[in-house]
Amino acid sequence: MRITRRELLHGAGAAAAASLLPTSAFAVQTAGPDAEAERLFAQLVEEYLWIAPETASGLGIDTGGRARLRGLLSERGLERRVHDIGWLQSAAYRLASLPLPRLSQGNRAEAEIALTVARTALDGLAFPYGDVAIGGWRNGPYVVAQNMGSYLDVPRFLDSSHKVENAQDAEAYLSRLRQHARQLDDETAQMRDARGRGVVASDVVLDRTLAALRRTRAGEPREWLVVTSLARRAEAIPGDWAARAERIAAAEIAPALDRQLAEVEEHRRVAGSEPSVLRLPDGEAYYAWALRAATTTTRTPDEVHRQGLEELAHYQGEMDVLLRRLGFSQGSLAERMRAIEADPRYVFAEGDAGRAEIMAFIEGRIADIRPRLPRAFATLVRGIVEVRRIPPAEEMGAPGAYGGAGSIDGSIPGRFWINLHDPRSHSRVSLPSLTYHETIPGHVWQGEYTFRLPLIRSLMGDGFSAYSEGWGLYAEQLAGELGVYETEPAGRLGFLSSMAFRSARLVVDTGLHAKRWSRERALAWFSEATGDPDVSSEVDRYSVWPGQACAYKVGHSEIVRQRARAQAALGSRYDLKSFDDLVVGGGPRPLTVLARDIDRHIAERRRG
Repeated sequence: MRITRRELLHGAGAAAAASLLPTSAFAVQTAGPDAEAERLFAQLVEEYLWIAPETASGLGIDTGGRARLRGLLSERGLERRVHDIGWLQSAAYRLASLPLPRLSQGNRAEAEIALTVARTALDGLAFPYGDVAIGGWRNGPYVVAQNMGSYLDVPRFLDSSHKVENAQDAEAYLSRLRQHARQLDDETAQMRDARGRGVVASDVVLDRTLAALRRTRAGEPREWLVVTSLARRAEAIPGDWAARAERIAAAEIAPALDRQLAEVEEHRRVAGSEPSVLRLPDGEAYYAWALRAATTTTRTPDEVHRQGLEELAHYQGEMDVLLRRLGFSQGSLAERMRAIEADPRYVFAEGDAGRAEIMAFIEGRIADIRPRLPRAFATLVRGIVEVRRIPPAEEMGAPGAYGGAGSIDGSIPGRFWINLHDPRSHSRVSLPSLTYHETIPGHVWQGEYTFRLPLIRSLMGDGFSAYSEGWGLYAEQLAGELGVYETEPAGRLGFLSSMAFRSARLVVDTGLHAKRWSRERALAWFSEATGDPDVSSEVDRYSVWPGQACAYKVGHSEIVRQRARAQAALGSRYDLKSFDDLVVGGGPRPLTVLARDIDRHIAERRRG
């Protein structure tokens, strides 16, 4: 039986796809409405994986009846929006048709969360431009930028998430390489359409994008990551894998990259300097949607802007006290932060020596925090993590770091991707809290709890940035509460600086997009507020991902607020382990759902 993704997206192939899967994929132990809901969840999972087959590989579930997904990449052409809208409307209708009041607590939550994902994505797809991540966080008005696009995503994905253990895996890798060229051309066609609508990024963003694309295109195809990764891992597998990959790269991918470069250059010719999305068609409505999607709240830009200013002032007050204690009492807060970050006691060496120091430092912080975690969690996961450098071609447009859990079975570890373009951009002041944020008890740790939930939650969870990034910041705080900074006060300063930085993000993101700050104003204000002399990549990131930077502090403040509420309500019955288990064990969800879960937790603890 052959089922195309187009048939599946239009609903004709869904039942047929389900019939190809092992019976266990749909086995349920309940009857009635819950059985109906669980069958629907299982069906939606399979439909979603055909839309985003990379997800199946990332989670390590591209086996058995899903093995054909291993050779596919998601579609990125202009038709994709029509297909996505059709599937989301169908999914939303089926989810809304479930008898929610009659479902178990868990199944009702799964249905409501999936329905939120579908409706949020549909609202984003109402704008005829940009990229909407179904169940993901990376929404933006531009299909290709300095930090997003197939030219960056596919090489990293193939190297880190596509297993190459046998000839079938290698063939699937080559199949994906061919589709990489198609993806590039699909994006180029979307960019051409966007240019006709007046949807063009700022000149600075496009300069960064051109530089990143040219780095990807530079050199001979045999030197590209998409070729060397397969050559290295398939060396012991009989076959001319490296030669075949090189031919695809030279004959198909290189011309597609050239066509994309040419289109980005056309964008650059007509680009202006304003970073705000308000200059785009329906820009004010677009930013309102982007902010709502990122924060899972209905807070206005003015409210978020005000929160940022208030919280920034609070953290700066604490930083001032600690800086004086560490001997930095002269100059403004920004000047003193720059001074301590440059102090020889806290800097890393330059070049490869510094890169090696940073990797060893991170591994040491992970080893130190691991035995402390049983004091904060009653239920423990493995916390499998690997530290990797962000690919050099991506570094200029990438953040300082990012991370997340690996595959469900643990065969692909969680990853902490660290930007090592300039080792001096990190310090022993800031790197501890960053490590806890990205690894354990942060993103890697949290992701492994999600794997224990129904599979639909692992697929949809990235769509709730306020929860996941809020948890990352809470993890930084929790590490401090577990004593990691007791002998390292500079690390405590780094934590406070991290919180101030995320508070400042609320101000800059809303300043850029709602108040139409110029890039120059944003750079000057941000640098002075944080003491960071180079925030250009951050500001340009917010230009491309409007609203997303607000998720961090909005989420963290809500988690902390809910913890304080539980402590006040429960008194002696409050237990940190139980609270943390509830927050992390419930998986990514809207902040409104988290508040409802805390209500239930308080009631249950009171009953004893």
